[in-house]
Parts: sequence; structure tokens; C-alpha cells
Amino acid sequence: MNHPLRLAGLGAAALLAAGTVTTVVVMQGADAATETLLSQGRPATSSSVESSSLGAAQAFDGNTGTRWASAEGSDPQWIRVDLGAAKRITHVNLQWEAAYGKAYRIETSADGNAWTAVYSTTGGDGGTDDLTGLSGTGRYVRLLGTARGTQWGYSLWEFKVYGTGLTEGTPTASPSASRTGGPPASASPSASPSRSASAGASPTRSPTATPGKDLNDPRKKDIAMQLVSSAENSSLDWKAQYKYIEDIGDGRGYTAGIIGFCSGTGDMLELVELYTQRVPGNVLAKYLPALRGVNNSDSHAGLDPNFTKDWRTAAADPAFQQAQNDERDRVYFNPSVSQAKADGLRALGQFIYYDAIVMHGPGNSSVSFGGIRKAAMAKAKTPAQGGDEATYLNAFLDARVAAMKTEEAHSDTSRVDTEQRVFLGNRNFDLDPPLSWKVYGDPYTITA
Repeated sequence: MNHPLRLAGLGAAALLAAGTVTTVVVMQGADAATETLLSQGRPATSSSVESSSLGAAQAFDGNTGTRWASAEGSDPQWIRVDLGAAKRITHVNLQWEAAYGKAYRIETSADGNAWTAVYSTTGGDGGTDDLTGLSGTGRYVRLLGTARGTQWGYSLWEFKVYGTGLTEGTPTASPSASRTGGPPASASPSASPSRSASAGASPTRSPTATPGKDLNDPRKKDIAMQLVSSAENSSLDWKAQYKYIEDIGDGRGYTAGIIGFCSGTGDMLELVELYTQRVPGNVLAKYLPALRGVNNSDSHAGLDPNFTKDWRTAAADPAFQQAQNDERDRVYFNPSVSQAKADGLRALGQFIYYDAIVMHGPGNSSVSFGGIRKAAMAKAKTPAQGGDEATYLNAFLDARVAAMKTEEAHSDTSRVDTEQRVFLGNRNFDLDPPLSWKVYGDPYTITA
């Protein structure tokens, strides 16, 4: 049975306000001071052009009087720039003409074929989008538009990419691509000796994880999925949750699947779009117009009465299961694990970041992942900054508990207090089994 306080995924902190831009967060504070403009005058291509005078190169020429425009009336569309060599991407500035993108992603690629998203929004509103705090690497940078904001196409006066060479700035891990070859969920207690490293302890630094010690190892990733499922579904069998769907009354419409995709926050829409790209005519494809209509609301308009039944039918399709896995990785797992590695955290810290982004959503508000991390860094240095790993993770968990208690649906903090604090108190930074913990008072164990 799903726990009654099951928490929504993306948008838990980004909320439902129309037009809100939501960052897929992987932040690197040091980069802002060293970044340079990388894209001006570089070779560019696009999926289409409205006319020969509105070519892709004009979005990268530094002239705000010239522009690129795609063919009108068609989604998806893309424009990309070749930086000439792999770079670290920290900042993108988009200056839209009247034909803007409502839903789009910024993606990076080493070879122009396999793409990794570093930013995603379904609430674009035109004007200038200044996307700071990004973290990714690649020779190619692409804007992929999936939903137009007008009846026309997509058009940019300028598309500026900033960053550093790979030998500059703070080292950062690049998340693996999850969509390849195309379009791509307590008041702070004071520290005590049982929860913090002693004053004489050596910093527990681990800027790079060893094989088998980080969450990209399949065994450790499966442990992370079980841990999240114990809190989200009151079960360790996370693979049984593909078919889960209900409205939990949190203002985000339907919550469904392995990570709590929500009809009101855009990630369910993106999941069904991906599934439909892979399996045209699937049982959920007919709901795409309705999902676009209910985005940023708790409405079921156009979904009832058969959407929940059809979701469960789709969940038996291996292609839909894989789409759920891929969207989980793109939106939640890859960004959080990549950021944790950049912060010098081992498997436990990577899991702590992942669980936080699942509940609070990506973004920079005080109650979303970016804001929680910022609050923690104001109290303690990350291992990558020379800090102690236990001290920093306790500061992060303090900040997370404070954020949880701002919302009634998150007020039970046992997934932190009697789960993550237990592993941290045992200094199990590699998240090695056996693991025993409690969530909502229920006991769980992973033996191997």
C-alpha cells in the first residue's frame, strides 16, 4: 500500500505558478567568477529555418538585430552550436523574439549524438531567460524546444553559452545521458558528537568516487531506489510502482509511477511525450492534449474517468517502464548525483541529495533542492571545499528538515531522522549493506 503521505516529485518546490522557470539543478558556485562567452561566432545548425535570412548562425553573432527562426507551427525544433572542444557549461542566456519556447531543454553533448539535459522548463514565457548555476560538459550545446509559446515557431535574437575550459574552475562530474540520439520527486537540531565529526577529526574528503562506491554503480543505484521507495511507497519493491497512480490531495493533480510524476507539474507530461516518441499510438498518447491543459493546476479535466486505468495498462509495457526510468534519471537522479560528486560526496551523500530532489524538486527557492544546498553551504564547507563530509551532510539534513516542516504534507521527517541520520551516524559514507532503518515507524532492512 502506498503511504498516505506519499510525496510528489518535480514541482514540490517549484510549485504550480504559470510561467515559473524551473532549473534542473547542478550548481557550481565557483564557475560564475571564471566563466567566459564560448559560443559567439561558433558554427551553428538547426532543425529548420523559416527562411534563408534567418539562419542558425545569427543567434550566435553577437548582434541583437539579427535572429534565428525555425519553421512555423511545428514541434519539436532545435538549434545547436559547436564550441570546437569540450567545455564546462555554467550559464546560458536566451533572448527570445516574439516566437518563444514554452517548454524546452538545454542539452550538452560530446559528439552531437548523445545528449544530456542540464536545464528543463515547461513554463517559459519569452523575453530573456538567464539560466545561471548550470553544470555540464560537452562540445555541443543545444536548445530543444518541445512546446511553442505561440502559433509560430521558435525564434532567438541571441543564444549565449558561457563556461570554462575543462582544465579551469572546480572539477565537476558530467551526468550520463538518459536520452540519446534525439529528444531526449524538524527545525534544525543542533549538532551533537553522535551526528558530527569531532573537532580533531580529519576531513573525510572524496572528490571522486571509486568504482562500486558511488550511485552510478548498478548495485548502489538499486539500493537508492529501495530507500526512496520505502518512504514514497512503504515498500522496498520499487519496480512494483510503475503502475501506481492516485491524487493525494496536495494540489498537484495525479501523482504516479516510480518517482511521483505529477500531472500538475510538467514531469508527467514530459514522461508521456517521451513514451509517445518511442511508441506512437500508445494507450496514453490520447491524453497529451489534456496533460498540457492541466499543467500547473490540480485539475483532472480531460483525464477522467479512464486515465488511471490506462496508466496501469501502460505500466505493463516494458517501453513505458523504461521511459519512467529514463525520465527519473534525467530529471532527478543524474543532476543530483552529479552535483554530489562535484561537492566531493560519496554514495551516502549522493543518496541524500537524490532523496531531497525527489521530494523538494529542483530549483533555487528556499524549500527546493538548490535552496537547501545553499543553506547548508552557509553553515559548513563541502568536502570539495576542504570541509568535513559528516559535518556538511548534517548541515544539509538540518536545512532539509527545516524545509520539510514548512509544508504539512512533508511534516513527518522520519526519512531523515530514522533513516539518513542513522547511516550518517554510523559513518557509512559508502552506503554499504547491511542497512537497517525506519520510515513512518515501519522497519526495513537491506541485507546485501
